Amino acid sequence: MSDSVNVAALQPVCGAVPRTLDDKTLIRLAQRGSSQAFEQLVRRYDQAVLRLAFRLTGSEHDAQDIYQEAFLKAFWNIANFRSESTFYTWIHRIVCNLCMDRLRTKKSRREDSAIVCDRAGNLLDVIDCTPDLHPASDPERQTLQLELRRHIRLALDKLTPRERVVFELKHFQGLKLRIVGELLNTSEETAKNTLFRATHKLRKYLAHLHYAA
Repeated sequence: MSDSVNVAALQPVCGAVPRTLDDKTLIRLAQRGSSQAFEQLVRRYDQAVLRLAFRLTGSEHDAQDIYQEAFLKAFWNIANFRSESTFYTWIHRIVCNLCMDRLRTKKSRREDSAIVCDRAGNLLDVIDCTPDLHPASDPERQTLQLELRRHIRLALDKLTPRERVVFELKHFQGLKLRIVGELLNTSEETAKNTLFRATHKLRKYLAHLHYAA
């Protein structure tokens, strides 16, 4: 009985695709040409993809571009999807690779979108100029937080794209190294070693700032 139900479910869809279908069924429908099934997958993971892209690049503009490119790549390659991994892992792997490519292209220069110019012609970093609108804002605490965020961002810029992505996925996304390895199509041990190098570089950079102060 279950086989006949699955076969029926995989026939080309003329009407709306039920939202209750699981990812595997939606993937098989999409592989048979159902754009509605793929749209269901997009709606299911679009916010997670956008948040991840923004977290890894630190740029809303880049995150939007990567969001669009990731799902476009997934759409054109859905026929090559294999059930060894989940759609979640697959789309996140695409996002991670796109983010690393974007970070590599920006490694040698500072982000233009993060720089503004005041009336006196001075260059200012947006992250240092964004006010805290919370009613209970403490000016001294706000200053310290902005300074810390600035130093962390500068420290992250010292990492290679892969080191940065591994560090972000582990410490800011809270993913286990096994999952990080899967997303980057590498082993858990390799991810662990990459994280070790990233952490060592960050500690060294931040320690240098501490002694310099």
